[in-house]
Amino acid sequence: MRIGLPKEIKDQEFRVGLTPAAVQSLSQQGHQVMVQAGAGAGSGFEDSDYQTAGAKIVADAAMAWSQEMVVKVKEPQPSEYEFFRPNLVLFTYLHLAAERKLTEALMASGIEAIAYETVVAADGRLPLLTPMSIIAGRLSVQFGARYLERQQGGRGVLLGGIPGVAPGTVVILGGGVVGTEAAKMAVGLGARVQIIDLNVDRLAYLETLFGSRVELLYSSPAQIAASVPQADLLIGAVLVPGRKAPTLVSKDLVATMRPGSVIIDVAVDQGGCIETLHPTSHSQPTYVEQGVVHFGVPNMPGAVPWTATQALNNATLPYVLKLAKQGTGALTTDSGLRGGLNVSSGRLIHPAVQDAFPDLAAKSTEHAAAL
Repeated sequence: MRIGLPKEIKDQEFRVGLTPAAVQSLSQQGHQVMVQAGAGAGSGFEDSDYQTAGAKIVADAAMAWSQEMVVKVKEPQPSEYEFFRPNLVLFTYLHLAAERKLTEALMASGIEAIAYETVVAADGRLPLLTPMSIIAGRLSVQFGARYLERQQGGRGVLLGGIPGVAPGTVVILGGGVVGTEAAKMAVGLGARVQIIDLNVDRLAYLETLFGSRVELLYSSPAQIAASVPQADLLIGAVLVPGRKAPTLVSKDLVATMRPGSVIIDVAVDQGGCIETLHPTSHSQPTYVEQGVVHFGVPNMPGAVPWTATQALNNATLPYVLKLAKQGTGALTTDSGLRGGLNVSSGRLIHPAVQDAFPDLAAKSTEHAAAL
């Protein structure tokens, strides 16, 4: 198969869909990889590294996108929609439940769009989302500590405190992968940490990890209302696979937080769970509303591309190899990979995205007939 590797164009997105090591694995199995010049530079990979691995360097995005399959990191940007076409296999993060225009463009094109975030392992895990969730969870506290600094507009709180001065309070909404990793970092800094989650079994598991170092609280509107005003750093870590995140914190509740507190919502690429938070970018990561610093960068792992690219490739490469060998036939033989199919030949496939856009789901048949 001919595989295209375009350069990411989302704001300050320095990750790349394939490492030279991944390209070498593909080349050894007889596949051709066309790498856009400079695609790996942000992650520390030179064009010469890809050439040594067996890739061909192409001058522009159009050449990379003209192959049989395109492997990316982030969802296509509007300027890339012109490259969509029938039968092209696109393998990347999509997060369509919060991206109506992208969903419409994919449907109109006839492309085969497979989303990393909805591929499912045999045990129910989301194997291609997990590595980035780990990184985003850890970064949420790293960024939170930074934006609590007075020079960044924050309260001037040191999360770990010092002897004689109380530590800062970190409230985490959601005890999944993101929330767990955020708690590890916050506990390591010496902060007071709360995790709020609906799943009692998950809370019991987290007790085996953290013991009494973390307050583990059952999620309810009353508990959220009690915890949020105490937070120096509030982290949204709610995931409903493939679906828009539920709104758990209202604008009125944000107004009860102390001026200079910080909110970071890792679920922002799925719509976010905090009413006042909207997507930002690495170039302009924060804004202030209700006196609270809001951080809504949807591609947080892009800040650490050397680590993130390799972690992502460790997870995605087996699926890339399978798609390269079998094409869309791999969706038939691998039910977990089939769970990643979001849009196919003009039809909206994934149930969660259908629920997000019922009108588009109803038009799926019309789109397919028009192609």
